Amino acid sequence: QVQLVESGGGLVQAGGSLRLSCAASGLTFSRHVMGWFRQAPGKEREFVAAISWSGGSTNYADSVKGRFTISRDNAKNTVYLQMNSLKPEDTAVHYCAAARTVLSWGTSTEYDYWGQGTQVTVSS
Repeated sequence: QVQLVESGGGLVQAGGSLRLSCAASGLTFSRHVMGWFRQAPGKEREFVAAISWSGGSTNYADSVKGRFTISRDNAKNTVYLQMNSLKPEDTAVHYCAAARTVLSWGTSTEYDYWGQGTQVTVSS
């Protein structure tokens, strides 16, 4: 049984930082692309960032480039999202997801497993 458990969300002021973690179990973590998506109230789920099996390749949404960094530790079966210079528009539930392979990093339907999400709220 695959489980993805996110943590690290919370309330932060604009300009602040948070680091999200996603601990995976029940899958061969080092053989899965890992991604972060988010969904704000009344909006569709959107791509944030993704990282290849080895961590050698990453991809970011334009809205977070230069502010967010995705990384992974295959020895700990964990993927991280370091979020700096947070803005109120980053407020959303953030989800991690896993995929065996993807053709398009940012397409949510290509991911096989999802966590329950962690709330990130940025106050102005």
